[in-house]
Amino acid sequence: MMSLAYRATTMATSSARTCKGSECVTHGIRITVEPRYLPSHSDPDNGRYLFNYKVVMHNEGQSCARLRSRKWVIVDSAGEQHEVQGLGVVGHHPNLSPGDHFEYSSFCPLQTAWGTMQGTYVMERDDGSLFEVEIARFFLIGPHQ
Repeated sequence: MMSLAYRATTMATSSARTCKGSECVTHGIRITVEPRYLPSHSDPDNGRYLFNYKVVMHNEGQSCARLRSRKWVIVDSAGEQHEVQGLGVVGHHPNLSPGDHFEYSSFCPLQTAWGTMQGTYVMERDDGSLFEVEIARFFLIGPHQ
């Protein structure tokens, strides 16, 4: 059975906008996401909105966990859904011992001023067993939303 805790958080951004981040614990792995809108890299008049998100993975469990893969589900405000899958994150497969954390940032372009992201990481224990860690839904909120 999957143990799961979820908390939506409100994050202040450099663009003075409020974005809804997320925090979730699954199988002892805490995932915290802080998104922000990047107005200097966006072009709203042409339907181009760029968002940055910072992810912190923290192993609060009792055993090591290595990241194997990721799957993101991205939905824009028009209802268009896209899935992104791949190995590791930003070229890394972090191995988290109990108490360790790993942090990275990435980007998400949208054609609408707001959307959501959520997903899963597949992790591996030292004994070779695989398990999924939830990335709780968070909100990408652009200008005038």
